[in-house]
Amino acid sequence: MNRRTFLKKLLGSMLALVGLSGGTYYYAREIEPGMLAVKHETLASDKIPETFNGFKVAQFTDTHIGHHYSIEQFAELVDTINSQNPDLILFTGDLVDRPDQYHWSDELIELLRNLQADYGKYWIYGNHDHGGYGTDIVRQVMNKADFNLLQNKHTKIEAGNRRIVLAGIDDVMLGRPDLEATLANADSDLFTLLLAHEPDYADNTVQFPVDVQLSGHSHGGQVRLPFFGHLYTPLHAQNYVDGKHTFANSPLTLYVSRGIGTTRLPYRFLCRPELNLFTLQAENEQEHTS
Repeated sequence: MNRRTFLKKLLGSMLALVGLSGGTYYYAREIEPGMLAVKHETLASDKIPETFNGFKVAQFTDTHIGHHYSIEQFAELVDTINSQNPDLILFTGDLVDRPDQYHWSDELIELLRNLQADYGKYWIYGNHDHGGYGTDIVRQVMNKADFNLLQNKHTKIEAGNRRIVLAGIDDVMLGRPDLEATLANADSDLFTLLLAHEPDYADNTVQFPVDVQLSGHSHGGQVRLPFFGHLYTPLHAQNYVDGKHTFANSPLTLYVSRGIGTTRLPYRFLCRPELNLFTLQAENEQEHTS
């Protein structure tokens, strides 16, 4: 998006909010940003082994800590994630809003470390993680918190001697994503889950043997108006803004999370923040129980 288009969208968002009643403005700034929703989805596939039936994957993204999202709010999020008893925890980018200005402390590391999942915790870079000279700082913080970085690489998650593939690419905007290298030597017969911060990357993912892509970045638009929809989304989040998307002639399903925090403007309107919880299910088991 060029500067003129961005400023036009930004101005439109501000004018829309100013035009709302005082009560609605207060709601958009002070109330809805804290109204976290836990969104449940079932990932069903005949490539999912029966040993993974009921396996729970928690995705959180775009916390943007430091920009109208406090460490105290993040502590509440950690408690909420742990209360879901996930088997696997995934973070899909943008930990703090401005790494070069954020006051880094051991408190954030400890909170991230307190997240519990028997099958591990994994993360990928978002554009804000690379921005503001944050690449090394964020990596060190996540390493200390026992998160595993998937930067153009994949790993296998094993349950009962059966496996699925978990892959992650570098950030599209400020990194060097390479999905071909990411999936090199991966078994395409295994159920494959890809983490990609920017959702529009799915238009490239469809060319590869990936079953599900999990993304964030869009914030769902943050401000959505009736009959109009979202007012603005960032670059690489303009084709797929929110929710579930499927693709013709491809097994890929894309899920775009609205994320946790806010950026640029501290508002959410008709676009609640969300934590995403996915439950795996083998299709043959699904058929048997239906």
